[in-house]
Amino acid sequence: MKVAVVGATGLVGTRMLEVLAERNFPVTELYPVASEKSVGRKITFKGKEWTVISAEDAIAARPDVALFSAGAGASRELAPKFAEAGCRVVDNSSCWRMDPAKKLVVPEINGDAIEKDDMIIANPNCSTIQMLMPLAPLHKAYRIKRIVVSTYQSVTGTGYKALNQMEAERAGKKWGEYPAVYPYPIDENILPHIDVFLDNGYTKEEMKMVNETHKILRDDTIAVSPTTVRVPVKGGHSESVNLEFEREFDLADVRKLIAEMPGCVLQDDPEHNVYPMPLFAWGKDEVFVGRIRRDPSVKYGLNLWCVADNLRKGAATNAVQIAEYLVSKGFLPNA
Repeated sequence: MKVAVVGATGLVGTRMLEVLAERNFPVTELYPVASEKSVGRKITFKGKEWTVISAEDAIAARPDVALFSAGAGASRELAPKFAEAGCRVVDNSSCWRMDPAKKLVVPEINGDAIEKDDMIIANPNCSTIQMLMPLAPLHKAYRIKRIVVSTYQSVTGTGYKALNQMEAERAGKKWGEYPAVYPYPIDENILPHIDVFLDNGYTKEEMKMVNETHKILRDDTIAVSPTTVRVPVKGGHSESVNLEFEREFDLADVRKLIAEMPGCVLQDDPEHNVYPMPLFAWGKDEVFVGRIRRDPSVKYGLNLWCVADNLRKGAATNAVQIAEYLVSKGFLPNA
């Protein structure tokens, strides 16, 4: 199978290559695509060297599937061109997520939404994927009325430049002595600011969580109130989630539903200090869930804490899983 990875030299692109190799996706020809300045670079995939090429050369090679992680601008320009060449596109940017004609997919939750005619499929935002993995079975069982979520998102969610900023600050460099992608220092600091602020006072990242939740769970009635926050952690996002259900629930049943959800791992033993932490989620594909407890302030209320590697299940792994779903359904020509 001919596979293109667009944005192959970025943080998510490199993870996509790792996940493709780890999961033994049937790659026979790889087309790593990056910006003009990276064309000609060599990358290693499954012990073999491959040359980074331009998007135009990749389109001419007519790949079967392309995994995109090169930003919304590149996706807007290039994804339709790949699709016109007969290539299925799984796009990790925000470009197509809320397009009514495009599917927004977390395979464990709504993989069945993908149809044979879907040529461009959107990968959701990392914080949305992570939150909805444990919430999907709970919504099915008890119907969620309202979600209040606060995120603690690592700097790798912004990319290499943000990681370099934090490392420069930890090395003792002063503000102004290094390239910065955030408006303030991030080391020893917390920024309640991810993406741009909108007219309603929320950030674009926060509204992604609102709109994507409705689309993935196929329910616009769920009220969602998010606050997204950047923290000085290298990798792994954490979320504090408060839920209000329509009906009574049993805590043992809640834990059972989450433990049985494919891709979720229950870590909920506070007596022995067992709870999810980004330090131990880093490099893993699962969403880890714990601190499960009733909310005593509201009827049918529940609190939980979830953690996941934002570059893997929050981005690369979910994209590869979508490609695997396309193979399983015979939607790719060489499947």
